Amino acid sequence: MNKSILGGIAAVALIVAAGAGFWFGQQRATPAGAAAAPGTAAPAPGKSAGGPGAAGGAAVEAVKVATAQLSKTITAVGSLRSDESITVRPEVAGRVAFIGFQEGQRVPKGATLLRLDPAINQAEVQQAQANLTLAKAKYERAVELQGKGFISGQAKDEAENNLKVGEAALALANARLAKTEIKAPFTGVIGLRSVSVGDYVKEGADVVNLESIDALKVDFRVPEIYLQQVSVGQTLQVTLDALPGKTYEGKVFAINPLVDAAGRAIVIRAQVRNTDTALRPGMFARVRLFTRTPQEALVLPEQALVPQGEDQYVFRVVDGKAVRVKVGVGQRRDGMVEIVDGVVAGDLVVSAGQLKLRDGTPVSVAGGKPAAPGATAKSGAANGGAPAKAEAAAAPGKADAAATGAAPRS
Repeated sequence: MNKSILGGIAAVALIVAAGAGFWFGQQRATPAGAAAAPGTAAPAPGKSAGGPGAAGGAAVEAVKVATAQLSKTITAVGSLRSDESITVRPEVAGRVAFIGFQEGQRVPKGATLLRLDPAINQAEVQQAQANLTLAKAKYERAVELQGKGFISGQAKDEAENNLKVGEAALALANARLAKTEIKAPFTGVIGLRSVSVGDYVKEGADVVNLESIDALKVDFRVPEIYLQQVSVGQTLQVTLDALPGKTYEGKVFAINPLVDAAGRAIVIRAQVRNTDTALRPGMFARVRLFTRTPQEALVLPEQALVPQGEDQYVFRVVDGKAVRVKVGVGQRRDGMVEIVDGVVAGDLVVSAGQLKLRDGTPVSVAGGKPAAPGATAKSGAANGGAPAKAEAAAAPGKADAAATGAAPRS
């Protein structure tokens, strides 16, 4: 008996506790409903108050299609080369007697760089001079004797030939003597020498390199599909990883007529001024070649594009809805992309939040109110009065809630 009574009491207690819990739950939800503005529609079934349905559409960010001056460019990588570059090598063998430069020094054109010991060559010049003097005397005597009929014409011709041979031998000896002194063929900067005074060098031995770097050449390659777009005289910009933040201007002055069969590429050579001498031959260069003068173009941020296969799409905001539009894209630069067709200047295009959109999805542009049906995207973005009115309409509801002493939230 006692067990039956106790069981009944426990069941009643459970029912009362459940009812009290339900009642308190309803009381906790009441203030939120009381604070709602009069006339505000209840959330749609299956959607929370904070969901897209309550906000008027999917929240997105949008930008207007802008215009900018764009030049058509081709980007490539290349290497810097000296405007003029030689390796100094003697044409005759000999011992180094004089070095007329300091390594790394700038030397003018015609400056003496190296002189070999000229003793042997000077002796050869003197020998050739003596032989020429004797040949000249014999020739003069032969002319005189031939005039008197004492010798034949053949003897006179032989004497004349010996005279010419002597003149040639003297010229050869003088040329060899001159080649013992090496002069700079152009103004430039001397590199690192590989000989010292007293070294014996053979013909063609490397002595030192000489580089002209007041202006540098940049060699780069572009694919053969750009053959019709490149021409001599086009301008370019050169940037270098070794000199961040600096840009150098240049101009194309030669295009190799032979297309490289290995890489199907065109080799282009341009000249770049090196007024601050910061550039050095052999440096890695990034080249931007301008193939078209700046023209007005439509641009959008790259993140506005929605790729699908080989095509590109964007979402326009029209009448409060997202409309998917296929666009043609051109060149890309600094996070922006050129739009060739599909949109016009001033169109409002979604730039963030596209992944949750489908064609016709209602949208709400962040920073503004949802575009009302029948209103254009431009007018919806420009009209800022509606949010203020909504706040004003909500104010009486808040005052009424306070006046009726709505239960505070626990």
